[in-house]
Amino acid sequence: MDSRLRGNDGEALANCLRAAVLGVACLLVAGPATSAESVDLLIRNGLVFDGHGNAPVHGDVAVRGGRVVAVGALKDYQAEKQVDARGLAVAPGFINVLSWAPESLLHDGRGMSDIKQGVTLEIFGEGNSYGPVNDVIREEMIKTQGDIRYDVTWKSLDDFLTTLTKRGVSPNVASFIGATTVREYVLGFADRPPSPAELKQMQELVREAMRDGALGVGSSLIYAPAAYAKTDELVALASAAGEFNGAYISHMRSEGDRFLEALDELIQISREGKVHGEIYHLKAAGEKNWPKMSQAIAKIEAARKQGLSIAANMYAYPAGATGLDAAMPPWVQEGGLDAWIDRLQQPAIRERVIREMKTPAKDWESLFLAAGSPDRVLLIGFKNDKLKPLTGKTLAEVARMRGKSAEETAIDLVIEDRTRVSTAYFLMSEENVTLGLSQPWVSLGSDADAPATEGVFLKSNSHPRAYGNFARFLGLYVREKKVTTLPDAIRRMTHLPALNFKLKDRGCLEKGCYADIVIFDPATIADHSTFADPHRYSTGVAHVFVNGIQVLRDGQHTGATPGQVVRGPGWKGE
Repeated sequence: MDSRLRGNDGEALANCLRAAVLGVACLLVAGPATSAESVDLLIRNGLVFDGHGNAPVHGDVAVRGGRVVAVGALKDYQAEKQVDARGLAVAPGFINVLSWAPESLLHDGRGMSDIKQGVTLEIFGEGNSYGPVNDVIREEMIKTQGDIRYDVTWKSLDDFLTTLTKRGVSPNVASFIGATTVREYVLGFADRPPSPAELKQMQELVREAMRDGALGVGSSLIYAPAAYAKTDELVALASAAGEFNGAYISHMRSEGDRFLEALDELIQISREGKVHGEIYHLKAAGEKNWPKMSQAIAKIEAARKQGLSIAANMYAYPAGATGLDAAMPPWVQEGGLDAWIDRLQQPAIRERVIREMKTPAKDWESLFLAAGSPDRVLLIGFKNDKLKPLTGKTLAEVARMRGKSAEETAIDLVIEDRTRVSTAYFLMSEENVTLGLSQPWVSLGSDADAPATEGVFLKSNSHPRAYGNFARFLGLYVREKKVTTLPDAIRRMTHLPALNFKLKDRGCLEKGCYADIVIFDPATIADHSTFADPHRYSTGVAHVFVNGIQVLRDGQHTGATPGQVVRGPGWKGE
């Protein structure tokens, strides 16, 4: 026997001898001393976290065909592409449960601010989704665009997600179907309940989206026309999603004065709709409501003990960001943007709006009041070039500049900008942010787009959560404040949302999982974006892979756009 034959080669020789006895020809080829399995990518010497919250192991990760094929001490594997992760954490890519990245990805598919934090999946659909689209919705979408302009060429949610990935995006994308969008599709912007026939049509739109891979139904109940929906309407839509094992996720009807009542509504919808229920950006808004945070957590824990699947997501900041529409009553916004602005220019209506902005009400909640002062209302984005110099100023500062009240100034800005005006409201306590981020059922969502520190993105300010939410959680809250362990923090950014929304083979780092992988330094990962200087990337993430393709190398984007549509449990395609 050739002296080079040993191990597997010796077994091959034995097989040949057995074949010869049977009169079958056999060609024996001498191989290398050690048989090595060939893969596309080997990540060597890392501290590997599986995403399930287990203790990490020192070892390697092998990837072939966009999936993980092995994890451990992989001495018998070889690959042309190898990455040395010595001294670094190797984890599943992070899942952004609440992303507003569609427009930014249409303009720049790299998703820079999130990719540089290790985000590999963006989930859309807080109330509004990018499908279904009819003529009414298309007109409003185009009318309300800001600095980023685009045509709306798609009809369904599936069409949009497919359009996005065909254009080329670095992260994966998924979406809920928006309860607001479904309502607008059938009822327009009217403040009325749907008829039985209209409600059936709305349910069928949900079913169609679920078959196309939507994750469930998302609502945003403080905004018009979403605020016009009653509980029974939302139960009906959630039930339609539940037929396909989908979820119900909501910006609840109140996060302040009626926070606990709004939470009761979400739990009711989850129970009656027989779906997972999730709270968008869990918070107690307004100082007088801060004690309600611990009460809300107790209410969620009680529901979970009863067997209900209730969870939440958060961003790691004491300020939220939305628009000046959240400072004005929903009735004045009925009919869409043009109707809202027309009403604001009528003196009698204007006086009524000013009065209601300053007065607590039972049927709606003003974030202007919840902030406590116009000094705690920050203007961060305008469409009108003449107003852009006001970016970064508080509503109080602009009111003083104009010699008007804060309420009058807010109304004037909406009229002049012909948008809702991007606005940050300082609403929460740091103690409550820490308390919320300590809960084992809380995942992470930026509630922001995925901008870059260049080009059109510099025309407006961002909330710093767009650039720092995930890095801030890992750096400030996990490493420094120790709200949880690193394995559990990674679980809550990966496997937890994948489990809640039934995303097959995502959010994990084990054999068979998609190779969405982040390699970062737990000792240095940090956010740098601030309200005063928001366009600053986080640091500490070295490498990112999406579906096995490297999109970040040594902290720099590679230009690759391997993002795919991630579809929910109702999807029956390939």
